[in-house]
Amino acid sequence: MSQSKASTYLVTGAAGFIGSSFVDSCNQRNIRVISVDSKKHFLERTEHQTVRHDQILDRDQLMGWLQSQRPQLQGIVHLGAITDTRETNEELLQRLNLHYSQALWDYASAEKIPFVYASSAATYGDGILGYDDDENEIAKLSPLNLYGESKHKFDLWALKQEKNHNQPPHWCGFKFFNVYGFGERHKGFMSSVVFQSFNQIQELNKATLFKSHRPDIPDGFQKRDFIFIDDVIEVLHFAIEKPILRGIYNLGTGQARTFLKLTQSVFQALGKPENIFYIDTPLKIRDQYQYFTEAKMDRLRKQGYLQAFTPLEEGVLRYVRRLKNE
Repeated sequence: MSQSKASTYLVTGAAGFIGSSFVDSCNQRNIRVISVDSKKHFLERTEHQTVRHDQILDRDQLMGWLQSQRPQLQGIVHLGAITDTRETNEELLQRLNLHYSQALWDYASAEKIPFVYASSAATYGDGILGYDDDENEIAKLSPLNLYGESKHKFDLWALKQEKNHNQPPHWCGFKFFNVYGFGERHKGFMSSVVFQSFNQIQELNKATLFKSHRPDIPDGFQKRDFIFIDDVIEVLHFAIEKPILRGIYNLGTGQARTFLKLTQSVFQALGKPENIFYIDTPLKIRDQYQYFTEAKMDRLRKQGYLQAFTPLEEGVLRYVRRLKNE
């Protein structure tokens, strides 16, 4: 899809971490954005105030506005959701992570608008079945928390709609792995270990990590697939502009790295000596804690996305430099 000044995307979660970064990238590409989120989030999140959000809509008014206005859209990028893995309000997760997504999908299908949405690596649960985004295996997955379950339900629903011939002209979901980068200050406990370590090191000259509660994994050697925000944004644009015709894809780097190496990289970026302490993983999340994630990226590569992903050390360095310059 060629881009022009007339292009308009509707972006949900536009005041959030990935959403605001995507909107900022649209600013640079001369793509107009209809930004959707809770209006109070636009006011509260000062780190995003340099981002031009063009037209702003409150998420509770979105569907009524779409039905009355029928705007000309070249894409819907649905990133809005409750992303707190500790959330226990099942009704709230159903409403905002499932029903909201279903309503947007139905609208995109009826109006024939390309649709890209955020799924999550949390759908893989404890990883016993691996991290392969083969759609024939999705129904076998068993998430460990209600957040992951809400994302999993929508993935399954989307695949069912396709079989029922109720789908947008182009659509894809991305199972985001551990995204880090500028713009996540508002996430608090859910912000990346890079951001949390940066603050701890600046204030206390030390950083804390969770202990391992498995005898086969040393402290700090829990591994995740950490992906830099800039890479996520490039993939989202690729999905719309290529476009990717359909499907649910992993979005990580394909290389798991340890929390120890991640935190060491923050110390190095700050030019400070390593000083890491380990604390018990809180009991309320211990049973749902993932000790290893690593995206299998073959399917996205086969779609033609060939750019290299940012190495962890480089991504951390770039992020830390921006945090220092705030």
